[in-house]
Amino acid sequence: MALTELNADNWEQEVMQSELPVLVDFWAPWCGPCKMVGPVVEALAAENAGKLNVGKLNVDENKSIAIQYGVRGIPTLAFFKDGQEIKRVVGSQGKEQLQKVIDSVLG
Repeated sequence: MALTELNADNWEQEVMQSELPVLVDFWAPWCGPCKMVGPVVEALAAENAGKLNVGKLNVDENKSIAIQYGVRGIPTLAFFKDGQEIKRVVGSQGKEQLQKVIDSVLG
């Protein structure tokens, strides 16, 4: 499953109006830890397909959204449900830790 590339044009539809919970990976190309967590997020997206939508938002190209949600450090993984942010994980995390967070969001 490919991750949705999020931006100002599709944020409302992909995140705010999503039927499923959404995991948003706030990242930037120059961020080392973002590159480490990227493959983990992709694997989790595949394993949780149909239960969770997953997208990536480049904070350099979408500063207004990053500012709106107070994203100061990246990588930031934010979980949205029914248009509201319900959980946030900042920094590089292991796959098992993140799956536990996903389970709590889906639970």
